[in-house]
Amino acid sequence: MDDCRFPCQFCSKKFKYNSQLIIHIRTHTGEKPFSCNTCQKSFSEKGKLGKHMLIHTRVHLCDICQKSFSLKGDRDRHRLVHTGEKPFSCDICQKSFSQKCNLDSHKLIHTGERSFSCVICQQSFTKKFILIQHIRTHTGEKPFSCDICQKSFSQKSTLDSHKHVHTGERFYSCDICQQTFTHKCNLTQHRRIHTGEKLFSCDICQKSFLRKSNLDRHKLVHTGERPFSCDICQQSFAEKRQLTIHRRTHTGEKPFSCGICQKSFSQKVDLNRHKFLHTGERPFSCLICKKNIHTKK
Repeated sequence: MDDCRFPCQFCSKKFKYNSQLIIHIRTHTGEKPFSCNTCQKSFSEKGKLGKHMLIHTRVHLCDICQKSFSLKGDRDRHRLVHTGEKPFSCDICQKSFSQKCNLDSHKLIHTGERSFSCVICQQSFTKKFILIQHIRTHTGEKPFSCDICQKSFSQKSTLDSHKHVHTGERFYSCDICQQTFTHKCNLTQHRRIHTGEKLFSCDICQKSFLRKSNLDRHKLVHTGERPFSCDICQQSFAEKRQLTIHRRTHTGEKPFSCGICQKSFSQKVDLNRHKFLHTGERPFSCLICKKNIHTKK
């Protein structure tokens, strides 16, 4: 007999207790009724609020990079980033991970399970936090703000990376070209430029890519999917950045300014081309007459 008597109205999941259903429904609605009195950040579960509040009383420091943690276990897991130790291995493909939660996420690649669905576009995800991040692409919510320059971000990890712009901290160095990086994952991706390694392959056309994000963008070529729509003219795009650039044609926004003549541009690539006018640099050569020019067009 099925003990799960409480079905979710949004998906096919069922729960044994109504309290479990109430918590689950918040993954669909985005409701977060529990707020932190210190920073006003809100949470869907009381237990998560309690864990968050420890952030305001952090006591455990990493002896390598001095990053602080509210829980000793979090600090110990973080240290594996520096040591490179990966004690958790997948029993199917033998890929190893520094944290068990990352192994658990990886295993879903083999099972194909995607339990969390977006109520707006029906795209499904393997983890709840990925769904929450995805929903922000629809809502435009950016809950994480830099306390130095007030720039806002949709993900905390992006904010953490941004803060290094102000501090100048770079912990990871490439042993081939000595370029330094703020995060180990950035160094790992960078080294593939030297090795030519392309781990991510399209299962339709077998084209390979350095980064999974590049593969994900490429796959939209086959599916024709364009999930990002302009709220002004309804034109749709495969990538959020394409929509961001497009909307500037409506708003007239030109966020990239030349530091020499103050001329503004809607795209950074246009600003970079413009700068050659000041430097006199002509990096592009004509294949026919060998004349050097400042723009590739």
